[in-house]
Amino acid sequence: MAMFDPNLAVTRFGYGFSPRVSAPASLSEIKVLLAGPDTMAQQYPIARYDDATPASEHFPLQQAVRRAEEGSQQRANRKRRLDAWVENAHEERRTYMVQHYLRLIRTQDALRERLVAFWTDHFSISIRHGHFRYLQMPLVEQAIRPHVTGRFVDMLKAVTLNPEMLDYLGQGRSYGPNSEIGRSDNVGLNENLARELLELHTLGVGGAYSQTDVRQLAELLTGLLYRRAWGFKYEWRAAEPGSETVLGKTYSGRDGWADIQQVLDDLAAHPTTALHIARKLVVHFVSSDPDQGLVENLAAVFRDTGGNLLAVTTAMLDDPRSWVPERTKIRPPQEFVAAGLRALNVSERDLRAMTMRDYNRTLLSPARRMGQQFMQPSGPDGFSEDAAHWLTPQFMAARIRWAMSMPERLKSRLPDPRSFVNTTLGGLASEDIYFVASAAQNRAEGVGLVLASPAFQRR
Repeated sequence: MAMFDPNLAVTRFGYGFSPRVSAPASLSEIKVLLAGPDTMAQQYPIARYDDATPASEHFPLQQAVRRAEEGSQQRANRKRRLDAWVENAHEERRTYMVQHYLRLIRTQDALRERLVAFWTDHFSISIRHGHFRYLQMPLVEQAIRPHVTGRFVDMLKAVTLNPEMLDYLGQGRSYGPNSEIGRSDNVGLNENLARELLELHTLGVGGAYSQTDVRQLAELLTGLLYRRAWGFKYEWRAAEPGSETVLGKTYSGRDGWADIQQVLDDLAAHPTTALHIARKLVVHFVSSDPDQGLVENLAAVFRDTGGNLLAVTTAMLDDPRSWVPERTKIRPPQEFVAAGLRALNVSERDLRAMTMRDYNRTLLSPARRMGQQFMQPSGPDGFSEDAAHWLTPQFMAARIRWAMSMPERLKSRLPDPRSFVNTTLGGLASEDIYFVASAAQNRAEGVGLVLASPAFQRR
């Protein structure tokens, strides 16, 4: 049986202590919440991808403006429509941001929120420009969040077959060399989606696949196309004809869409996928130097349950090796900022009153200076799990600046630093932190020193 520790429960498997939300009293409480309804999604809804402002409208509006004569009334009218669309998209994004942070501040089911962040990073998409940049949070809401306690294969399919992933990895530029379109338009194969499926999303780097498997999978995936004009569809004229063999299994090619569904089923069920996912979970939640026995335990549960992620997560919670007292992980910047908001108990009213400019100034830009841009990893392999990555002098200086300056911007009245030590660090507080908080010249300094302390930075 696991060695439950409430301090580890809220830091290793959550977003930290809160003066508003009580820490879980038992391991059973965490598991019951995780197996229950997603109350934060219900209380603070974010539009699903299919319900958000249609991304396909943005590009045609831009093109219509460019086609109109410079200085004409027609161009002015079209520009107003484009500006209205962009303003609405920005307001939607601000609303998503409010709901996102309210979930992290108010939730008692904090492990669910951590799992959403983990799987979002596992299926990393980084869209910095273009119409898709407004839709990353709705994508998470539709393709990832519903599946964090469901089946891995369902999440894999939901993300892989989403227009945003297809666009990000250039699948719209992938044509079978011998397909009707490939022969007539002299266009070729794009292996990005196939490579990331094998290397990052399922088997992992060093998995039992070859370059031949990558190419055969890329050919099997041809036909998956997304166009701004008509959205996502399977286009048989772009699909490579004939059979493909991936990881020793041959797919007939007679029904390309069915073959794609089947290969995703097979990749999700591959034994190496179980090990890859298990290791990533342990590295993320417990230690960057994972206990191999713990990894193998989670991998076995993954295999035995057909990739049931609730069962895998429960197995992690139940294993005593997940509760080693040493906290060697560092909160990444976005998690650090969220934990700070939770510790400060920033009010819903204040969050809703913030403009997008306020969010950029107080939350997003500071985290970027700490090394992590919100939902914008530098590549498809996601953000670093290495503590040393976040501990450079430049990044640490940005953390300390945020801790010392932002609380008084976020809260009209800060708590007494001495009580803040208890509500924020619980049993993790040392005598040194109590002394520093008591000796601070004012509340802002005392609260900042607590947030900047190693005890708060680690999880």
